[in-house]
Amino acid sequence: MQLTVLADNNTFISRYFLAEPALSLFIQVQGRTILLDCGFSDVFLRNAGTAGLDLLQLDTIAFSHGHLDHTWGMTELVRMYARAALEGRPHNRPQVLAHPRTFESVMDERGVDQGSMLSKDKVEQHFPLKLSTTPVYITPGLVWLGEIPRTTSFESRKALGWKTDDSRPDYVPDDTALAYISPEGLVIVTGCSHSGICNIVHHARQVTGEDRVVDIIGGLHLQSPDEEQLTGTIDFLKTLNLTDLHACHCTDLYSRTSLAADLPLRATGCGMQLNYP
Repeated sequence: MQLTVLADNNTFISRYFLAEPALSLFIQVQGRTILLDCGFSDVFLRNAGTAGLDLLQLDTIAFSHGHLDHTWGMTELVRMYARAALEGRPHNRPQVLAHPRTFESVMDERGVDQGSMLSKDKVEQHFPLKLSTTPVYITPGLVWLGEIPRTTSFESRKALGWKTDDSRPDYVPDDTALAYISPEGLVIVTGCSHSGICNIVHHARQVTGEDRVVDIIGGLHLQSPDEEQLTGTIDFLKTLNLTDLHACHCTDLYSRTSLAADLPLRATGCGMQLNYP
Protein backbone atom coordinates (compact mmCIF):
# COMPACT_ATOMS: atom_id res chain seq x y z
CA MET A 1 0.00 0.00 0.00
CA GLN A 2 1.20 3.49 -0.84
CA LEU A 3 -0.29 6.43 1.06
CA THR A 4 0.16 10.12 0.12
CA VAL A 5 -0.87 12.99 2.41
CA LEU A 6 -2.82 15.49 0.26
CA ALA A 7 -4.14 17.75 3.03
CA ASP A 8 -2.94 18.24 6.60
CA ASN A 9 -2.26 21.11 8.98
CA ASN A 10 1.47 20.88 8.22
CA THR A 11 3.84 20.68 5.29
CA PHE A 12 7.60 20.21 5.09
CA ILE A 13 10.00 23.13 4.62
CA SER A 14 11.69 21.42 1.65
CA ARG A 15 8.47 20.41 -0.13
CA TYR A 16 6.34 22.96 -1.99
CA PHE A 17 2.91 21.71 -1.05
CA LEU A 18 0.03 23.65 0.52
CA ALA A 19 -1.36 23.01 4.00
CA GLU A 20 -4.66 23.74 5.74
CA PRO A 21 -6.30 22.61 9.01
CA ALA A 22 -7.95 19.63 7.36
CA LEU A 23 -7.21 16.10 6.17
CA SER A 24 -7.15 14.18 2.89
CA LEU A 25 -5.21 10.99 2.18
CA PHE A 26 -4.68 9.23 -1.16
CA ILE A 27 -4.20 5.47 -1.05
CA GLN A 28 -3.11 3.04 -3.76
CA VAL A 29 -3.50 -0.61 -2.86
CA GLN A 30 -4.10 -3.89 -4.71
CA GLY A 31 -4.73 -2.12 -8.01
CA ARG A 32 -7.28 0.33 -6.62
CA THR A 33 -7.16 4.02 -5.69
CA ILE A 34 -8.94 5.38 -2.64
CA LEU A 35 -9.35 8.91 -1.31
CA LEU A 36 -10.00 9.22 2.42
CA ASP A 37 -11.65 12.60 3.05
CA CYS A 38 -11.47 15.73 0.90
CA GLY A 39 -10.16 18.41 3.24
CA PHE A 40 -11.72 21.87 3.51
CA SER A 41 -10.96 23.43 0.12
CA ASP A 42 -9.21 22.61 -3.17
CA VAL A 43 -5.86 22.16 -1.41
CA PHE A 44 -5.99 18.37 -1.80
CA LEU A 45 -6.57 18.73 -5.55
CA ARG A 46 -3.72 21.19 -5.97
CA ASN A 47 -1.37 19.00 -3.94
CA ALA A 48 -2.41 15.95 -5.97
CA GLY A 49 -1.39 17.86 -9.09
CA THR A 50 1.96 18.73 -7.55
CA ALA A 51 2.48 15.08 -6.65
CA GLY A 52 1.49 13.91 -10.14
CA LEU A 53 -1.60 12.00 -8.95
CA ASP A 54 -4.72 11.69 -11.13
CA LEU A 55 -7.82 11.95 -8.94
CA LEU A 56 -10.09 11.46 -11.97
CA GLN A 57 -9.26 7.75 -11.78
CA LEU A 58 -10.43 7.16 -8.19
CA ASP A 59 -12.24 3.92 -7.41
CA THR A 60 -13.54 4.88 -3.95
CA ILE A 61 -14.06 8.09 -1.98
CA ALA A 62 -14.32 7.11 1.69
CA PHE A 63 -15.19 9.47 4.52
CA SER A 64 -14.02 9.26 8.11
CA HIS A 65 -16.87 11.56 9.25
CA GLY A 66 -18.82 14.57 8.06
CA HIS A 67 -17.17 17.64 9.60
CA LEU A 68 -16.28 20.51 7.27
CA ASP A 69 -12.49 19.99 7.42
CA HIS A 70 -13.01 16.53 5.91
CA THR A 71 -15.94 17.05 3.53
CA TRP A 72 -16.09 20.60 2.17
CA GLY A 73 -13.49 19.86 -0.49
CA MET A 74 -15.99 17.40 -1.95
CA THR A 75 -17.61 20.30 -3.84
CA GLU A 76 -14.31 20.86 -5.67
CA LEU A 77 -14.07 17.16 -6.53
CA VAL A 78 -17.64 17.18 -7.89
CA ARG A 79 -16.75 20.21 -10.02
CA MET A 80 -13.62 18.48 -11.37
CA TYR A 81 -15.52 15.32 -12.32
CA ALA A 82 -18.39 17.31 -13.86
CA ARG A 83 -15.93 19.28 -16.01
CA ALA A 84 -14.26 16.07 -17.13
CA ALA A 85 -17.64 14.71 -18.20
CA LEU A 86 -18.57 17.93 -20.03
CA GLU A 87 -15.22 17.98 -21.84
CA GLY A 88 -15.24 14.29 -22.71
CA ARG A 89 -12.08 13.51 -20.74
CA PRO A 90 -11.52 10.00 -19.33
CA HIS A 91 -12.64 9.57 -15.73
CA ASN A 92 -13.97 6.91 -13.39
CA ARG A 93 -17.21 7.08 -11.44
CA PRO A 94 -15.97 6.35 -7.92
CA GLN A 95 -18.21 4.98 -5.21
CA VAL A 96 -18.66 7.16 -2.13
CA LEU A 97 -18.51 5.21 1.13
CA ALA A 98 -19.80 6.85 4.29
CA HIS A 99 -21.82 6.48 7.49
CA PRO A 100 -25.56 7.31 7.15
CA ARG A 101 -25.07 10.50 9.19
CA THR A 102 -21.99 11.81 7.35
CA PHE A 103 -23.89 14.28 5.16
CA GLU A 104 -26.03 15.86 7.89
CA SER A 105 -25.71 19.44 9.11
CA VAL A 106 -23.99 20.06 12.45
CA MET A 107 -24.59 23.51 13.90
CA ASP A 108 -22.15 25.08 16.34
CA GLU A 109 -23.01 27.52 19.12
CA ARG A 110 -22.65 30.49 16.70
CA GLY A 111 -25.13 29.03 14.23
CA VAL A 112 -22.36 28.03 11.79
CA ASP A 113 -22.80 24.70 10.00
CA GLN A 114 -19.73 22.59 10.78
CA GLY A 115 -21.07 19.62 8.82
CA SER A 116 -21.07 18.59 5.18
CA MET A 117 -21.83 21.24 2.57
CA LEU A 118 -23.39 18.60 0.32
CA SER A 119 -26.47 16.62 1.31
CA LYS A 120 -26.79 12.88 0.79
CA ASP A 121 -29.16 13.48 -2.14
CA LYS A 122 -26.75 15.90 -3.81
CA VAL A 123 -23.81 13.50 -3.45
CA GLU A 124 -25.94 10.72 -4.90
CA GLN A 125 -26.63 12.81 -8.00
CA HIS A 126 -22.94 12.70 -8.87
CA PHE A 127 -21.56 9.41 -7.52
CA PRO A 128 -22.88 5.99 -6.51
CA LEU A 129 -23.30 6.15 -2.74
CA LYS A 130 -22.96 3.35 -0.18
CA LEU A 131 -24.01 4.20 3.37
CA SER A 132 -23.14 1.74 6.11
CA THR A 133 -22.73 1.45 9.87
CA THR A 134 -20.90 -1.88 9.53
CA PRO A 135 -17.41 -2.58 8.14
CA VAL A 136 -16.91 -2.63 4.36
CA TYR A 137 -13.91 -4.23 2.66
CA ILE A 138 -12.77 -1.88 -0.11
CA THR A 139 -10.13 -4.41 -1.18
CA PRO A 140 -9.26 -7.78 0.37
CA GLY A 141 -6.63 -6.03 2.48
CA LEU A 142 -8.25 -2.64 3.21
CA VAL A 143 -11.36 -2.29 5.35
CA TRP A 144 -13.46 0.77 6.18
CA LEU A 145 -14.38 0.09 9.80
CA GLY A 146 -17.93 1.45 10.06
CA GLU A 147 -19.32 2.70 13.37
CA ILE A 148 -16.79 2.35 16.20
CA PRO A 149 -17.95 0.84 19.52
CA ARG A 150 -16.95 3.16 22.36
CA THR A 151 -15.78 1.04 25.26
CA THR A 152 -12.86 2.87 26.90
CA SER A 153 -13.53 4.86 30.04
CA PHE A 154 -11.34 7.83 29.06
CA GLU A 155 -12.19 8.52 25.38
CA SER A 156 -15.09 10.16 23.56
CA ARG A 157 -17.16 10.99 26.61
CA LYS A 158 -17.89 14.63 25.77
CA ALA A 159 -20.00 16.11 22.98
CA LEU A 160 -18.52 18.97 20.97
CA GLY A 161 -21.16 21.50 22.03
CA TRP A 162 -22.66 21.32 18.54
CA LYS A 163 -26.12 20.14 17.53
CA THR A 164 -27.01 17.59 14.86
CA ASP A 165 -29.97 17.77 12.45
CA ASP A 166 -32.26 16.32 15.09
CA SER A 167 -30.97 18.78 17.76
CA ARG A 168 -28.99 16.16 19.67
CA PRO A 169 -25.48 16.91 21.02
CA ASP A 170 -22.84 15.94 18.46
CA TYR A 171 -20.90 12.92 19.69
CA VAL A 172 -19.82 12.30 16.06
CA PRO A 173 -21.42 8.84 15.72
CA ASP A 174 -20.23 8.72 12.09
CA ASP A 175 -16.53 8.78 13.06
CA THR A 176 -14.60 5.86 11.58
CA ALA A 177 -11.23 4.86 10.08
CA LEU A 178 -9.50 2.47 7.68
CA ALA A 179 -7.41 -0.57 8.54
CA TYR A 180 -4.87 -2.04 6.12
CA ILE A 181 -3.81 -5.63 6.77
CA SER A 182 -0.11 -5.69 5.91
CA PRO A 183 2.11 -8.78 6.26
CA GLU A 184 3.65 -7.12 9.34
CA GLY A 185 0.40 -6.09 11.02
CA LEU A 186 -2.30 -3.42 10.80
CA VAL A 187 -1.86 0.12 9.52
CA ILE A 188 -4.66 2.22 11.04
CA VAL A 189 -5.62 5.28 8.94
CA THR A 190 -7.76 7.77 10.83
CA GLY A 191 -9.56 11.02 10.11
CA CYS A 192 -10.00 12.66 13.52
CA SER A 193 -10.52 9.73 15.92
CA HIS A 194 -13.51 11.39 17.58
CA SER A 195 -14.49 7.91 18.72
CA GLY A 196 -11.09 7.49 20.38
CA ILE A 197 -7.96 5.99 18.86
CA CYS A 198 -7.90 3.17 21.41
CA ASN A 199 -11.52 2.29 20.55
CA ILE A 200 -10.59 2.37 16.84
CA VAL A 201 -7.66 -0.01 17.35
CA HIS A 202 -9.80 -2.38 19.45
CA HIS A 203 -12.44 -2.45 16.69
CA ALA A 204 -9.90 -2.86 13.88
CA ARG A 205 -8.39 -5.86 15.64
CA GLN A 206 -11.80 -7.42 16.11
CA VAL A 207 -12.88 -6.81 12.51
CA THR A 208 -9.67 -8.07 10.89
CA GLY A 209 -8.61 -10.75 13.36
CA GLU A 210 -5.11 -9.23 13.35
CA ASP A 211 -3.72 -8.08 16.72
CA ARG A 212 -0.40 -6.62 15.54
CA VAL A 213 -0.37 -2.88 14.75
CA VAL A 214 2.67 -1.38 13.02
CA ASP A 215 1.58 2.20 12.28
CA ILE A 216 -1.19 4.69 12.95
CA ILE A 217 -1.51 7.70 10.66
CA GLY A 218 -4.05 10.49 10.95
CA GLY A 219 -5.68 12.73 13.53
CA LEU A 220 -5.90 11.48 17.12
CA HIS A 221 -8.27 14.22 18.36
CA LEU A 222 -5.95 15.10 21.18
CA GLN A 223 -6.67 18.82 21.47
CA SER A 224 -6.17 20.02 25.04
CA PRO A 225 -7.04 16.55 26.33
CA ASP A 226 -7.42 16.01 30.07
CA GLU A 227 -4.66 14.01 31.75
CA GLU A 228 -6.81 10.90 32.04
CA GLN A 229 -7.36 10.75 28.28
CA LEU A 230 -3.78 11.59 27.34
CA THR A 231 -2.23 9.18 29.85
CA GLY A 232 -4.71 6.43 28.99
CA THR A 233 -4.04 6.87 25.27
CA ILE A 234 -0.26 6.81 25.67
CA ASP A 235 -0.36 3.79 27.99
CA PHE A 236 -2.50 1.88 25.50
CA LEU A 237 -0.41 2.83 22.47
CA LYS A 238 2.75 1.73 24.28
CA THR A 239 1.32 -1.80 24.49
CA LEU A 240 1.12 -1.99 20.69
CA ASN A 241 4.89 -1.84 20.13
CA LEU A 242 4.35 0.38 17.11
CA THR A 243 7.06 0.72 14.49
CA ASP A 244 5.80 4.23 13.61
CA LEU A 245 3.20 6.73 14.78
CA HIS A 246 2.21 9.46 12.29
CA ALA A 247 -0.06 11.57 14.50
CA CYS A 248 -1.18 14.67 12.60
CA HIS A 249 -4.09 17.06 11.92
CA CYS A 250 -6.05 17.36 15.21
CA THR A 251 -3.19 16.36 17.53
CA ASP A 252 -1.89 19.43 19.38
CA LEU A 253 1.74 20.23 20.20
CA TYR A 254 1.52 19.28 23.88
CA SER A 255 0.00 15.92 22.97
CA ARG A 256 2.62 15.26 20.28
CA THR A 257 5.42 16.13 22.69
CA SER A 258 3.93 13.75 25.26
CA LEU A 259 3.51 11.01 22.66
CA ALA A 260 7.09 11.46 21.43
CA ALA A 261 8.48 10.80 24.91
CA ASP A 262 7.34 7.16 24.83
CA LEU A 263 6.39 6.34 21.24
CA PRO A 264 8.01 6.37 17.74
CA LEU A 265 6.35 9.63 16.64
CA ARG A 266 7.24 10.69 13.09
CA ALA A 267 6.89 14.03 11.32
CA THR A 268 3.86 14.15 9.02
CA GLY A 269 2.80 16.71 6.43
CA CYS A 270 1.38 17.39 2.99
CA GLY A 271 3.21 15.62 0.20
CA MET A 272 4.59 12.88 2.45
CA GLN A 273 4.43 9.41 0.90
CA LEU A 274 4.48 6.19 2.91
CA ASN A 275 4.90 2.66 1.58
CA TYR A 276 3.76 -0.49 3.34
CA PRO A 277 4.32 -4.10 2.20
